[in-house]
Amino acid sequence: MDNQENQPYYESPIKFDPSRIRAAAVYCSDGRYGEQFDDLMHTSLKLPRYDRLAVPGGAACLARHFAIYREEEGVSEQLRFLVDVHGLERVVLIAHDECAFYTQRLQVSPLQLEAQQREDLEKAVQRVRTIGPDLIVDVFFARKKASGAVHFEAVAF
Repeated sequence: MDNQENQPYYESPIKFDPSRIRAAAVYCSDGRYGEQFDDLMHTSLKLPRYDRLAVPGGAACLARHFAIYREEEGVSEQLRFLVDVHGLERVVLIAHDECAFYTQRLQVSPLQLEAQQREDLEKAVQRVRTIGPDLIVDVFFARKKASGAVHFEAVAF
């Protein structure tokens, strides 16, 4: 990983593709799920490249929680930018079980966690539609299985 002058560098063998897929995903920044989120997007949804908004709590930041209104404004503006500049047509929202953002930052009881996340996903869909009324919005809830696999359940509103 060093060049001739011993300067650190890394050159990716993956070639840059300038074409746009016109899709974005909003999901939790919990790195334990990153590869599974990519797998859902690439394999199941057939979106080989997509814009990413990975923030703690994911779609929670679009659900109108007073405690995180600054985060909501930031994520909303970032999404609006992507819709306008990248011509987004589709947004995918993903929540995952046992999300620490909810239990730690929003102080949601573990007993109410999934119900709150599902309510927030619905609010996030409404928020996304205020940004882009014609956007296709897909919603998923990711759950760890005992086998170590991550199961994605489509959520409809």
